Parts: sequence; structure tokens; C-alpha cells
Amino acid sequence: MRQFFAGTSGWAYPSWKPDFYPAKLAQKKFLGHYATRLNTVEVNFTFRQLVKETTIQNWLGETPAHFRFGIKAHQVITHIKRLKRTEDFVLRFLATIEPLAAAGKLGPVLFQLPPNLKADEALLKDFLAVLPRTVPAAFEFRHASWFDDATWNLLRANNVALCVAETETLTTPDVATAGFVYYRFRKPSYTGEERQSMTERIGQHLAAGRDVFAYFKHEETPEGALYAVDLLREMSGAEGTR
Repeated sequence: MRQFFAGTSGWAYPSWKPDFYPAKLAQKKFLGHYATRLNTVEVNFTFRQLVKETTIQNWLGETPAHFRFGIKAHQVITHIKRLKRTEDFVLRFLATIEPLAAAGKLGPVLFQLPPNLKADEALLKDFLAVLPRTVPAAFEFRHASWFDDATWNLLRANNVALCVAETETLTTPDVATAGFVYYRFRKPSYTGEERQSMTERIGQHLAAGRDVFAYFKHEETPEGALYAVDLLREMSGAEGTR
């Protein structure tokens, strides 16, 4: 059985007290407590700044061995250079998160493309050619023109995951293209029927031998974190859950 990881996009939210964090818990202890309830987190601030090694060492010290950090790729790669001529910066960016990989705590690296970047097979192919195969990469396409077999085939050829993002305006097709699956559940709330569908889809991927990473939207309310806790509980038969 493969591993299932569930979490949110961020953890530093005092407004999650007292439903997720204890009322008197100091903010510097948030990550340690988070890691007792969930087993992955998607780090979004790496989109705007390169993470310092001292910060990563703190993360490593505050989380157990099975915990995984999903990392959003820097905007220089995806939004400023728009995947063109990025070789030098990609290597620089990956070097900053190497300590996570060395510790066995690196989850997927998410390349979130701009909404106005339309499908360009040659562009994606050239970028994937310079991305090290050792990087567990996922791509979130936010223009519907990418949603076709040419994209899926290119991702499969490079063992890169399609980020299945669900928002109120655009839903990515649920297509598996790598040895793991990456979900971003971004709606503000989910019905019982929608949540049941989540567990069924995740169960199918696990049964097919794929790891699954699922991240709920970070909000000022703890609802997303509590959804993730419930989902981990429901999938408790899967290896990697608590």
C-alpha cells in the first residue's frame, strides 16, 4: 500500500485556535503541533523568496521523520521567466531545498503556471528537459488549453504529476501522470458527497500504487485543516497516516 499525505497550504494561523491549535499554544510551536495532526504541508512563501537554510533546519527539527514539505516553485521560474531560460535559477532554487531532500522530507515541488499562460508543448518539453529527474515535480495549469492528451503524455514521459486543482472557477481533470498524485482542494467548503468522492478517488490511486498528496486551502478559519484531519482519519488504512 502506498502512502497518503494530507495537509494545508501553510500553518501559521493564530485564528485556528482553539479548534485546531490549543488556545494557549505559542506561535513558534505551531509547526510542531501541526505535525502531530497532519503529515504534510504545502509551503507557499517559497514562491516569493528563497528559503534560508536556518529556516529549513528549524522545520526539520520540529517535524517527525514521516512528515513531508511540499514546496511551491519560485515566481521567477513560473511567472517572470515563464519557464524560458530558467536553468541557472532552477538550480539555485533547488539548492535551497536540498536539505529537505537529504533528510527524506521533501514532498512534491509545485510549479504553478500563470492563468494567462496558454498551452505550449514545446515550452513545457524544453523546461522538463532541464529539470532534474530526481525532483518530484507537479504542474498546476491554470489555463484550460493545457487540458489535453499532449500535455498528459509529456508529463508521463517525464514522470511529472498533474496537479489536480479544484476551485470555484476551474477544475483540473483527474488524470494520473506520475508515480504520485497531487490534489489542491481550493473550494471554501465541501459537501458530504464531495468529500466522499475525495476518499474514493484517493483510495483508487493508492490501490493503483501511487502516493497521494492532498492540500486544502489555507484560510483564516481552521476549516481546511480540519477537513485534512478528517480525510487522514478516513484513509487511516493507508500507510503513512497516523
